[in-house]
Amino acid sequence: MNQTKLPGRPVAKERHPLSTRTYRVATAAIEHCWQLVSKCLQYRIPGALIYGESRLGKTYAIEYLRMLIHRELPGVPTFHVQAEYKVSRSEGAFFSSLLRAVRHPQPDAGRNAFKRKALHDRLLAVAESHGSATVVFFCDEAQRYSLHEYEWLRDVHDELAQSGVRLTTFLFGQERLCEQRTHFQESGDTQIVKRFMVETLRFRGICSALEAATCLRSYDEHEYPLGSGWSFTRYYLPYAFEAGLRLEQCAHLAWNAFSTAHQHAALAGDVEIPMEYFSRAVEAVLLDGLTRDALDADLTDRRWAEVVKHCGYVASEQAVERNARGVGH
Repeated sequence: MNQTKLPGRPVAKERHPLSTRTYRVATAAIEHCWQLVSKCLQYRIPGALIYGESRLGKTYAIEYLRMLIHRELPGVPTFHVQAEYKVSRSEGAFFSSLLRAVRHPQPDAGRNAFKRKALHDRLLAVAESHGSATVVFFCDEAQRYSLHEYEWLRDVHDELAQSGVRLTTFLFGQERLCEQRTHFQESGDTQIVKRFMVETLRFRGICSALEAATCLRSYDEHEYPLGSGWSFTRYYLPYAFEAGLRLEQCAHLAWNAFSTAHQHAALAGDVEIPMEYFSRAVEAVLLDGLTRDALDADLTDRRWAEVVKHCGYVASEQAVERNARGVGH
């Protein structure tokens, strides 16, 4: 069954997005982010700050939000900007990074003024080609930006505004990003807060069985190819799906498996499942369907406990706790 279609299925298993891990599913946290993004775009709020721990899926959320904008507001171009870690701050390096993010063919060419103009011209051209007066930046790991870099980014906003284009910026980063906001307010750099940090939102992992159900429902409903009638669940468990099995019905089993693993490992704090590990567990359950599917197939608590054991959740959380205590360095 290498590159051939599996019986009844619309595409070969090797080409399915779940097999290649190139898919996106909704979570409660992403839905909250979408509400904020929609609000900012509707009311022309220039920027917002989304913060949370590094392992919870913010980068995943950025790609999902870009997909939603493409679907709901197809005329609005978006870019994923990766804030780079640098020992020293350089205006030229900063603008080269932005030029790479907007896919400029020569991001490192010329001096600083040339790069500034190249970025302005590129964003203006993209906006015009889309017939849009808005361009959106999603800046990942934004806690790495310094005051100088925020000021340079503010210049980009101002120069585009003079040309009739609004640049809306969503900053995604770790807890330190929220601390930066407080620091800017206390130090009098309120122009940065008013431009990029008007709204704030804490990004969370999956925190309840209800939120697990929201995520699992996406596997039950999301189709590939689009419009084919073949949801992810149906593709991997076609007989069980035909008999009425839905992953959403397993939300309490999945949640209990993670909660039990959390308790047995004596992890600190409440259960908050990063999307990376939750999706790994779900993928293991679905991929097993290729060999275990049947009309009476049942996803038991024992099966969920097994996939949670091997998905890396406990090991990841233990590593986070060791780092927090300064152990292992």
